[in-house]
Amino acid sequence: MSASVKSYAAVDLGASSGRVMVGRVGPDSLELTEAHRFPNRPVRVPEGLRWDILALYGGVLDGLRAGGQVDSVGIDSWAVDYGLLDADGALLGSPVHYRDSRTEGVAEKVWSTVPAEQLYAATGLQYAPFNTLYQLTAARESAQLAHAERLLLIPDLLSYWLTGEQGTELTNASTTQLIDPLTRDWSYDVASRLGIDLGLFAPLRQPGDPGGVLRPEVLEETGLTGPVPVTAVGSHDTASAVAAVPAGGERFAYICTGTWSLAGLELGAPVLTEESRAANFTNELGLDGTVRYLRNIMGLWLLQECVRAWGEPELAALLLEAAKVPALRSVVDAGDAVFLAPGRMPERIAEACRASGQPVPESPAEITRCILDSLALAHRRAVEDAQRLADHPVDVVHVVGGGTRNALLCQLTADACGLPVVAGPTEAAALGNVLVQARAHGLVGDLAGMRRLLTRTQPLTRYEPRGDTARWREAQARLAGS
Repeated sequence: MSASVKSYAAVDLGASSGRVMVGRVGPDSLELTEAHRFPNRPVRVPEGLRWDILALYGGVLDGLRAGGQVDSVGIDSWAVDYGLLDADGALLGSPVHYRDSRTEGVAEKVWSTVPAEQLYAATGLQYAPFNTLYQLTAARESAQLAHAERLLLIPDLLSYWLTGEQGTELTNASTTQLIDPLTRDWSYDVASRLGIDLGLFAPLRQPGDPGGVLRPEVLEETGLTGPVPVTAVGSHDTASAVAAVPAGGERFAYICTGTWSLAGLELGAPVLTEESRAANFTNELGLDGTVRYLRNIMGLWLLQECVRAWGEPELAALLLEAAKVPALRSVVDAGDAVFLAPGRMPERIAEACRASGQPVPESPAEITRCILDSLALAHRRAVEDAQRLADHPVDVVHVVGGGTRNALLCQLTADACGLPVVAGPTEAAALGNVLVQARAHGLVGDLAGMRRLLTRTQPLTRYEPRGDTARWREAQARLAGS
């Protein structure tokens, strides 16, 4: 390998699977290969839904062994969830899954102390029942929290096990609803009013900061030769994915697709207006002082759950059949919390259509088309609303992540938004992870330079909008009940 090309391991953990990717980066080259992929299966125990964090860590070690010698390791994952450590640094139980029911009704208790309007003005975070702030409030009387000396978000927990060093990476910390997006530091007032001890958190880290080196025991287990540094990246997978949006200039929207769809804009400052709160937009922190101004949409979770209920039929054939179903026959609100929990997804989608007086989809192809039309419609609403609320017009929509493999969804999103869609890269989070490591080690330049390298090296597909957007406006009005 050329001396000017270096290798970086990106540990990228999604809500349904984890992967260790190896990125090889040079001045004008960027190649990503998959070293190891492993399932992420939550476990339901008597006390609720939990993450199998030990299996995930085992998958990380297996991936580092399979990936071979690298110049650095970075970790990103889903947001909001955490592990608690005791005074000896040992984990106090399996981390709670954000889909666990413990936060039901908790928001109202929080708002009785810090009204929702004040909470948004202070933290800029949209309401989601599973935000870390609500999880901590739900756990207030628990024995585990009473005995905890440290709280580590999921990527920081795995980094701690690899290195023995503790930190709290900022982009993921911004999803806790305990960060002030203006100061990019803790919201001490909110935490104080709600009785949350910010001393539980390790010191904040920025993407690119050093995160320690692999412990001798990890080197022995993985067969790597030390020292191998761990580098803090945008440890919220969406932060890494947005860093890998291959955009030129500022007039773009993005949709990070996977289990969730995260649709919005990259801004230089948060939007903290009451209108923004009412529209349920969030201000999460990104690289280099940026703000990820976006709306959470239920995403391909809807289809994943249906496919699971149908016995895992072949997806390509299902999408071909769905493309033949008449467009916009029935749509549902893809952001509705009624779809948050697992189980009975085909029935719940049918029930939502029935309740709104629309034709009820029955076959897998009809339900799949309903889901994809509904996601495209939700993408349209988010992109339109973000432009209006932030006064930030866009000319193109970049779709990154797993949804780029779904050509029908990409085309429907272009049709719904009335804008060209550029799809790719698929492994955006892993690529963003790799590029932040490469930048920290002096191999690539600023965020714009990272994006130029992505544009030159990654396969991208462009979808032009078809027809006008009138039928999408009609479907949107139908869904709103007007």
